Amino acid sequence: MTLEQIITNYGLVGLFLGAGIEGETIVLLGGTMVHQGLLPLWPAVAAAAIGSFIADQLFFLLGRRFRDHPRVQRMQQRPAFARALRTFDKHPVAFVFAFRFLYGLRTVSPIAIGTTRLRARTFLLLNAAAAVLWGLLFVGLGYWFGQAIEAAFGRIRDAAHLVLPGLAVAVVLGMALHLVYRRYTR
Repeated sequence: MTLEQIITNYGLVGLFLGAGIEGETIVLLGGTMVHQGLLPLWPAVAAAAIGSFIADQLFFLLGRRFRDHPRVQRMQQRPAFARALRTFDKHPVAFVFAFRFLYGLRTVSPIAIGTTRLRARTFLLLNAAAAVLWGLLFVGLGYWFGQAIEAAFGRIRDAAHLVLPGLAVAVVLGMALHLVYRRYTR
């Protein structure tokens, strides 16, 4: 099975998971796959939007359910959490709509919002609208700049022998850094 076949068969699932776990980088790559004709445009936008929506909805629900838990209480002491709450207090609707576009606040914001008195239904509706816009924007950027990205990095199939080992190394390094970070922060 070639790399193109893997992307064609499992790319939307990967885009869905990547949008929820990592975010913009994966969705931009998904847009370049759309540009190359490996993924269809509207299902790619839908996969990115739904992945982002579900992840943020889960984080919101975790913040809501565990707002009094010691771990969430410790998170509230961190600067990013406090900054998210301050911004939310000033502009609640705008912040719920825009947090996914703000670097450094993407993961902590839905948890912080979950600790507030914002109605779950209001968050759900704003989150859904923002996720659709976010998915459309970042898949679109990957699509429109796909030609420039291809020129810079070459076609994926031409670099398959480098991409797969590179991804494996990146995953292992990411996991190692995460473990070191967790050990250091304890």
